[in-house]
Amino acid sequence: MDFDVLFSLAVSVVVVGVIILFLCVIFVNASTYPVIKRSKKEKQFYDPVSGEFSDFPNIEDPPTVSLSLVVPAYDEQERLPPMLDEAYEFLQARCQSVKDFTYEIIIVSDGSRDMTVAVAHAYAESWGTDKVRVLSLNPNRGKGGATRLGVLSSRGAVILFADADGATKFADLAKLEASLQNIVKNDYIKSPESVAKAQALVVGSRSHLEEESLATRSWLRNLLMHGFHFIVWAFAVRTIKDTQCGFKLFTRSTAEVLFSSVHVERWAFDVELLYLAELFRIPLAEVPVNWTEIDGSKVVPVLSWIQMGRDVFLIWIKYLIGAWKIARKP
Repeated sequence: MDFDVLFSLAVSVVVVGVIILFLCVIFVNASTYPVIKRSKKEKQFYDPVSGEFSDFPNIEDPPTVSLSLVVPAYDEQERLPPMLDEAYEFLQARCQSVKDFTYEIIIVSDGSRDMTVAVAHAYAESWGTDKVRVLSLNPNRGKGGATRLGVLSSRGAVILFADADGATKFADLAKLEASLQNIVKNDYIKSPESVAKAQALVVGSRSHLEEESLATRSWLRNLLMHGFHFIVWAFAVRTIKDTQCGFKLFTRSTAEVLFSSVHVERWAFDVELLYLAELFRIPLAEVPVNWTEIDGSKVVPVLSWIQMGRDVFLIWIKYLIGAWKIARKP
């Protein structure tokens, strides 16, 4: 056996050894099932009018309102009010025009350092805690962790997750509702318990705006964006083009299954949600929405896309080797 053959064999052994070591490290350090930590205080909401604390409900309970709007917020004292005002105007108009429609808004302050909690409590005081509840988390969990705890505390037959910046026009909820009704063949306002038990997820999408965005972004940002989209398609989600839009509508049962099983608590949690939805064969739909970029984003374009790309790869590899397991199935 000549030197070149021996050298190639040695290199192959080293490479295989490094890969095995890498997979072993991932397997040993991973939590097999999601670890959902929540203090006693985080299981309650404060009523600014009565000065009393009350327990949040559990998503395993039957629905008691038509729609829950869950808004994760981290240092959003400036951007939150316009978003809430727009949502409240739409939802109140719906209450006036549609018999039996009821709703709640759950604002999840994710360890905010500014006046986000005070701003949210001002809305709860003005509109009442039957309409607005504030879940104050400490320490910070990440967007995925905050959204999860808000969803698990909700009362709705269907649950809408929406970003605090108000980038998506809230009236586009009607588009998501129409798509949901087309999937479940029922109206969640008229038949809340039936729809709550069904499986469906409708995703707001900005993919139709991509051509316009390409013209205004630098070549580096476009390269990283396309790279991230390819990684998502290659390792996780095949049926949804825009996984990151913060405007998603779940039935109660689908939300319970997905948010009980998701491991990622940071930016890439949307990808894992949709990865699991495809794995469970939950009916999915993607609906174009009106979207405007709002100043003040916490996402750092280059760094965040690289981190999310890494997280997407880790989602794939951890499920592949059995380091992560599914906590609940439909």
